[in-house]
Amino acid sequence: MHYKKSAILIIVIISLLFAPAVQAEEAFITTDNLNVREGPGTNFNRIDQVNTGDRFPIRSQSEAWIEIEIDDGRSGWVSSEFVTIDNVADNDAVSTSEKTITIKHKNTHLRKGPSSTYDIAGYANAGEKFDVINENEDWLEVTNEEQSGFLFKGLIESQSQSNTPGIENKTIVIDPGHGGVDVGAIGASGTYEKQFTKRTVQELEKELTVLGADVVLTRHSDHYISLASRISLSNITAADAFISVHYNSFPEAPDVTGVTTYYSHERDQGLASKIQQALISQTSAEDRHIKHEDYYVISRNMQPSVLVELGFISNAKQEELFQTNSYQKKLVSSIIKGLNNYFSGQ
Repeated sequence: MHYKKSAILIIVIISLLFAPAVQAEEAFITTDNLNVREGPGTNFNRIDQVNTGDRFPIRSQSEAWIEIEIDDGRSGWVSSEFVTIDNVADNDAVSTSEKTITIKHKNTHLRKGPSSTYDIAGYANAGEKFDVINENEDWLEVTNEEQSGFLFKGLIESQSQSNTPGIENKTIVIDPGHGGVDVGAIGASGTYEKQFTKRTVQELEKELTVLGADVVLTRHSDHYISLASRISLSNITAADAFISVHYNSFPEAPDVTGVTTYYSHERDQGLASKIQQALISQTSAEDRHIKHEDYYVISRNMQPSVLVELGFISNAKQEELFQTNSYQKKLVSSIIKGLNNYFSGQ
């Protein structure tokens, strides 16, 4: 009997050691002032409100409602229409590592969590050193005597390993689609595509510059630029990558959603794939895949070039989502990840 108990105990221990990582689901809120209710329906009393960018563990789900854990022992229900569900492996967030990193650029962002959707916790200076506490695929949790936070891996230089190729020192031309009299697509509430492309590109320029890229914009303000001029800028600067940023519209089917990345030359299929994969994995948007099209700004471009359609502003819910800072940060973070993977050959 003693041997049987010992054998069972050993089996249990082995099963625990080699069990797959538990996937915890997390709710990412995509709108402001979202009501949290006592039960799964609008007939239940409101007990709280949550805002864009907030994250909560998920307890359970019904067809149109999600039960989230608000704080210690307290839970409530929110509409699933305004929630993106992320799967987070228990062992994905942390992996202890004994190494020191050195900051490469001044005013490097330290964030409050492992994503660009989190608020900035502080800034680190070039040459400043941090101890690495934990890490996942893209982010490091770091600390020193003065401050702590999360750093995007592309922002740092590790003393324990050699540099890998990436975004630093690359010339990247970003093209905010449309502008001036060319307003682009019209949104469900009358917004213009040119407004969205400019906002996305401004944030993208800022983040890429911090990463050490040489960023060139085809337009800096709301004025019309010919397609030929946009291409010329890409070719003259010998861009390592040209990205034309757009938003889609299909008023005849207002529920249509999804992201598409277009390429014209076979050489650019890899760039399109990396950016599309990153966009889908980080935004959970509908995957409309990469597609071959002879759009002028990419078909006549001598440099690696793609055109991204980041979603449908003809969809009222999507149009509202695209106007939130948190989702814009997700889009920018995704494009940066795709570029980094492309340049690094990952």
